[in-house]
Amino acid sequence: MREPGMSSGSPASEMAIVDTFTRLIFGEQDQFSDSEMLIIQAFRLVDDSVARDSHTEMGQYLRALGVAEMIKLVTRVQAQLAGGLQAISRGRGLSILDRRAH
Repeated sequence: MREPGMSSGSPASEMAIVDTFTRLIFGEQDQFSDSEMLIIQAFRLVDDSVARDSHTEMGQYLRALGVAEMIKLVTRVQAQLAGGLQAISRGRGLSILDRRAH
């Protein structure tokens, strides 16, 4: 079963990115799905100012953004996911090809 906002082999939709950002903003951080964690990792890669931030700090950062800044950030995260899924996984020490399917 695929996760919402993700299709097989394609990047996250804008809505999935916004939903993940909303969870960060409102502190809904109980458990993030694998696709949400990829979005968060892409966020860390496209914006150095949050690279080492906690989820709470990332939410505070997002809360302070204006609408135009948020739109640009969503676009950058989506582009990172489209072109860099393997780079994201390598950043976590794994290649997508190295991960076990569950």
